[in-house]
Amino acid sequence: MIAAAAAYYEAQQEGLGHRFLASVQDTINRVLLNPRIYPVVDIDVRRCLTKTFPFGILFRDKPRQVIVMAVMHLRRDPDYWKTR
Repeated sequence: MIAAAAAYYEAQQEGLGHRFLASVQDTINRVLLNPRIYPVVDIDVRRCLTKTFPFGILFRDKPRQVIVMAVMHLRRDPDYWKTR
């Protein structure tokens, strides 16, 4: 999913795929700094939105680790990630 999205953005404009990947990494870094500030969207799954692209990082905050569940496009069915 991430690679396909990066390839799509890169095809739209040179360098945009790289900026997308950097945005996803920045979002993950923000999650790692303080995972509990992000809203719960499903039982124990939280979501942090990217700043520039219509994507969210879905993750679980566990003791001593953060588990990324999905990088979700916000304009798709909001529950599609649950079957992945």
